[in-house]
Amino acid sequence: MSRQPTIGMRHVALFVYEFDECEKFYRDLLEMEVEWRPDDDNVYLTSGTDNLALHRREEAHNEPQKPRLDHIGFILPNAKQVDEWHKHFVANGVKIISQPKTHRDGARSFYCKDPDGTVVQMIHHPPISNKF
Repeated sequence: MSRQPTIGMRHVALFVYEFDECEKFYRDLLEMEVEWRPDDDNVYLTSGTDNLALHRREEAHNEPQKPRLDHIGFILPNAKQVDEWHKHFVANGVKIISQPKTHRDGARSFYCKDPDGTVVQMIHHPPISNKF
């Protein structure tokens, strides 16, 4: 199988202090549905063709902060494409953070960094990937 184009950037993950309030905002005001809640500090929401991950921030407001943006995700049409993109990035000298793996929710992905250091996830996420 050869590498195919992505089918969009439909996944964003945010660190938030006001975890419960943010979940209510996206769920109640923007009418996103809870797709998955792996634990009390993480929730994954969707409007049907996208995925928003909220991750509870642990550090105090006055402590040095990690970036609010955890990573951006590019959706791939199938799990095999995750491996094809990984090979492509390795061959082109992209800094790889994690090897491809299949997650508990059935998604398959790996992480890398863009030239400026932004974390990028290449992901096959069945609930939204399979809509294309």
